[in-house]
Amino acid sequence: MNKVDTVFIIDDDPITVFGIRKMLMAMEAAEHTESFANGQLAFQKIQQLIETGGHLPEVIFLDINMPIMDGWQFLEAFTKLLCPRPIRINIVTSSIDPYDLQRFEGFKSRTRHLLEYRNKPIKMSDLQEMTRAA
Repeated sequence: MNKVDTVFIIDDDPITVFGIRKMLMAMEAAEHTESFANGQLAFQKIQQLIETGGHLPEVIFLDINMPIMDGWQFLEAFTKLLCPRPIRINIVTSSIDPYDLQRFEGFKSRTRHLLEYRNKPIKMSDLQEMTRAA
């Protein structure tokens, strides 16, 4: 498996964050992992990295139901940024609402980033594909 440099986990559920981190470590999938409890914190970090020429994550795990800035709001803002390269964004959710899947399809059709949609819990067997750079 090819190791990516940086993974961002954007999720307000500490158990999900812990689980994804633990699986990433077990698979030695990433050099660095950073987590954010809401989309606003992650968006601000990504803006800062773009402004300073810092290293953007190759992979993002994104929950859609979070306080302050949810996953949809994050995607709306993120897709307007001028990122130098596409990023793999794995939407991970416990939602079974068909509208969420429709929203995902809408974002997927209008961005150059590689978007995937998965239901929680994330399985170790899915993680190898989910951590490949876009």
